[in-house]
Amino acid sequence: MSRWLSALALTLISATTALAQEADTAPHKTLSEEATKHVMVKVVDDFIRPGYRDFAGKSAMLTDAMASLCAAPSEKTYATAQSAFADAATRWAQIEIVRVGPVLDAYRFERILFYPDRKGTGLRQVQAVIASADEGATSPAGLAQKSVAVQGLGALEFVLYGTGKDVLLSEKNSFRCRYGLSIAGNVQRIATELTQAWDEPDGIQQDWKNPGKDSAVFRDGHEGVTEALGILVHSAEAARDQRIETFYKGEANNTFPRQALFWRSKLTFPMLAGNLEGIHRLLDASGFRDLLAPDQQPIIGSIDFVLKSLTKVTNDVNPDVEVAVADEKERQKLDFLLMNSRDLILRLNDGLGGGLGLGAGFSFSDGD
Repeated sequence: MSRWLSALALTLISATTALAQEADTAPHKTLSEEATKHVMVKVVDDFIRPGYRDFAGKSAMLTDAMASLCAAPSEKTYATAQSAFADAATRWAQIEIVRVGPVLDAYRFERILFYPDRKGTGLRQVQAVIASADEGATSPAGLAQKSVAVQGLGALEFVLYGTGKDVLLSEKNSFRCRYGLSIAGNVQRIATELTQAWDEPDGIQQDWKNPGKDSAVFRDGHEGVTEALGILVHSAEAARDQRIETFYKGEANNTFPRQALFWRSKLTFPMLAGNLEGIHRLLDASGFRDLLAPDQQPIIGSIDFVLKSLTKVTNDVNPDVEVAVADEKERQKLDFLLMNSRDLILRLNDGLGGGLGLGAGFSFSDGD
């Protein structure tokens, strides 16, 4: 491992040990209903709602770019569509960390991005749609009736980057392009539904921002904060399990680069960086820091440090996953991501969870 990575890893390990000791010994601050409500308002208004609005905006731009590509195929419109795809996908990665609420209704989450696809079932379904030129897939309404695997960003990545993509440059209004346009429109519609659901004043935002007897979701502020913190913990776990370990488990002979998310478009690591940015934004926007006692404030600083370190290394990995898993120096970076993504989970679960009164060792994953 490089000198820089080694030094950084040692710093993180030392900080983790100290953090665990602080979580075990520090007195827990009693959370007032007013303080917890303030956090929930910030979670909704400063992170969730703007996150979905931003994603809806990027998905609309993706739809426009696909329409232009179909109408006038060229190197320029193709490049614009690829760029719009990258923008929409990475913006989804930031708000993807919210795996609760309306996004779970009607399989919206899977319809936006079906992943992981360990057995390649989804890929085969996408290839079958293209091979059969199934016109039922060329309208968002018709597409919505099909398998979730052929509806979202994963399917569109294959349309834009997979085998047979050259037709997008040579044939006006080809089936492949019209299918891609339908996918973009479907994603845009789902993104709009999510935006509308969270923007409805008497809807879920009302329940989240006012935990208590009048909320259909949370009996009190403690439950609300637990849910918000659970978003952070679960998203950190998903970043490790679904963005790294699906293709790299720490040994040179145990790699599966073509199982990585978006390996064709070289967006594997930008998607991971997007997840980390989402975690960081939610941590900052939520005001969790305000719930901690003065002597527990370093907990937030340590999490911030780990997130910045993970993001820095993620952005430094070779974007070609097949190169990244084969090159020794690149694997050192992947090893760093594996080790310190686990550290991030512990800091959020044990450090921040303990500081908020849940107690060190509290496990959101186990539902304790």
